[in-house]
Amino acid sequence: MHQLVKEFSLYQEITVYDAAQLYGEKGKYRFLQFSDHAVQGAIDLKDPKRIVLEYPRAIIHLMESNNPSFEKVFMIGHGIGTIAGHYPDKQFTVAEIDEKVVELSRHFFNYKLDNVVVGDGRQILSNEESGKFDYIILDAFTKAGTPFHLSTMEFFKLTKEKLDARGSMILNLMGKIKNDKLINAIYTTLRQTYPYTKAFSLPGEDAADIRNFIIIGCNKAVNFQSWAMAGFFEIELGQGHIIMDK
Repeated sequence: MHQLVKEFSLYQEITVYDAAQLYGEKGKYRFLQFSDHAVQGAIDLKDPKRIVLEYPRAIIHLMESNNPSFEKVFMIGHGIGTIAGHYPDKQFTVAEIDEKVVELSRHFFNYKLDNVVVGDGRQILSNEESGKFDYIILDAFTKAGTPFHLSTMEFFKLTKEKLDARGSMILNLMGKIKNDKLINAIYTTLRQTYPYTKAFSLPGEDAADIRNFIIIGCNKAVNFQSWAMAGFFEIELGQGHIIMDK
């Protein structure tokens, strides 16, 4: 593994690596990683258009299954721009709080689109017109996990206001599959706002393993094909508390 750059932004340590394998798969990869060693985005240098990580592949499937004609998407969390970069002809607004992440995505991962707004995602979303978006995607992480203000009842009500009648809210989260109080609370809070919800997880060797979750909230039944979920499988999450701003 070869380190290309390490940067210290106002929010975190960010490192870009080249590697001959990623998650056990041999090849030629480049990835961006935060200080908690979580990979925030990766590309296959031999096939840059291939989507390497499972969670963006699963999110793309959910988007195309539930509204194939979608046009407008709001994303919180840029990473290397995998999902927005996959749809150069769609209207994406990407909110990223860390300007250094945006710089690195352009320099090392060839992100060329001019659709990233630097700032707090919730604040930026609040200034958008109501009913504008087909999807809102939350893919934001700090050392402590998903930022608190992006997991509350008030935030989810804001997302519903900004979505059109067929719109969906999709979250990428990290946690444990059993007895994770925060994951259960986020899911329970989302269910107070959206009448149809589903949760999906990547497999793990042990119930205590930290893994990716994808949660979706809609105003209509959620469509998906298990074979197209990139290894994510549907799960039932436990009841949690309602997260409020105060």
